[in-house]
Amino acid sequence: MKLFFLSVLAAVTILAAPLRAGVDIQEVTSPMGFKAWLVEDHTIPFMALRIGFKGGASLEASDKRGATSLMMALLEEGTGDLDARAFAQAVDELSASFNFDSSDDSVSVSVRMLSENRDAAIALLKGAISAPSFDAVAIDRVKGQIFSMLQSDLKDPNKIARAAFDKAAFGDHPYGAPSSGTPESVAALTRDDMFAAHRASMAKDRVFISAVGDITAEELGAMMDSLLADLPDTGAPMPSRVEVALEPGVTVVPFETPQSVALFGHRGIKRHDPDFFAAFVASTILGGGGFESRLMQEVRDKRGLTYGVYSYLATQDHAEMVVGQVASANDRIGDAIDVIKAEWARIARDGVTQAELDHSKTYLTGAYPLRFDGNGPIANILVGMQMEGLSTDYINTRNDQVMAVTLDEINRVIKEVYLPDALHFTVVGQPEGL
Repeated sequence: MKLFFLSVLAAVTILAAPLRAGVDIQEVTSPMGFKAWLVEDHTIPFMALRIGFKGGASLEASDKRGATSLMMALLEEGTGDLDARAFAQAVDELSASFNFDSSDDSVSVSVRMLSENRDAAIALLKGAISAPSFDAVAIDRVKGQIFSMLQSDLKDPNKIARAAFDKAAFGDHPYGAPSSGTPESVAALTRDDMFAAHRASMAKDRVFISAVGDITAEELGAMMDSLLADLPDTGAPMPSRVEVALEPGVTVVPFETPQSVALFGHRGIKRHDPDFFAAFVASTILGGGGFESRLMQEVRDKRGLTYGVYSYLATQDHAEMVVGQVASANDRIGDAIDVIKAEWARIARDGVTQAELDHSKTYLTGAYPLRFDGNGPIANILVGMQMEGLSTDYINTRNDQVMAVTLDEINRVIKEVYLPDALHFTVVGQPEGL
């Protein structure tokens, strides 16, 4: 059975190729009113399902940080009469795959299953997401694993920099603290906290669903009703919007290491701003285009100050930023920061060239279809689109929006989005001269 499942997965990747030319999305509404997006393909007896719930770790109280992450990790630890070992064995015997994940803005469930085992797999999944056991033994074991990870994070310059940067940017808002919590907050979490986190985040009023593969619209509707019927009707209130509070300049967090890590950025642009695509293309040119980006060329290629540097547009549900990261030796991080500042100022002052714009368009439009490399990735993309408020035709129009960006437009938007005088750097290490 397992060999057949692996063969099916390989076939899915091959058969996904025609989807790259255009994804035919059906909008499905179940008898109970659940809505989903479906890409129907009966070529092979296999399907992928993605379920997302808006809210995520940002729903937590400040003294409960890490509750959502821990709760999601516990969903595969048993339900009903099944303990963790029995649950894992049942999933394995069905040749299915369940994955539970969380972030600041959402929690998600990803499922892959064979058509012949679909009913049994969905019944097992229903128990996990609707009636998890949250067994005390499992809670203690998983808390121990997370605690070990968090202790390791306290010695990781990248994690330290991220925590300090987010705290400076968002203060007491949930975005200002690690979604995985701290050793202290996780140690204090109880079984009751797990049930509370489950009720807060996994509710019918915030669910988004997509399915790709061997299932009809009618079958999907019935499956959604069966799977989600027992979830709470409403979850916790969404958090408020937060404005980025970073102050211009450099903040140093001392840490004994031969190489400093720096996170940098300032406020950004909303995902649904009419100028977003121009800003997106500009971001690719400055720091998001791999080895061809300006930052890589100036900081790495010309001066050898780092192995890698990048920047990107970060659009969360309740805030948005332009963010970047670089690492360099303690005696060279100051030079790297100076070059980044200079490039930030240069693009804001002079904009980009037509050649850079054309090259970026080619890169972005060529790379986009490669994301649709199987049923699972397509299902994930479709739920992401729904949660961002995009329409079903976005996949087929996205490249057109990239190609429509003009030189005058992008250079106007750059001056509004890239703010060299607002740039903040959080540096973790022993930087010389900062």
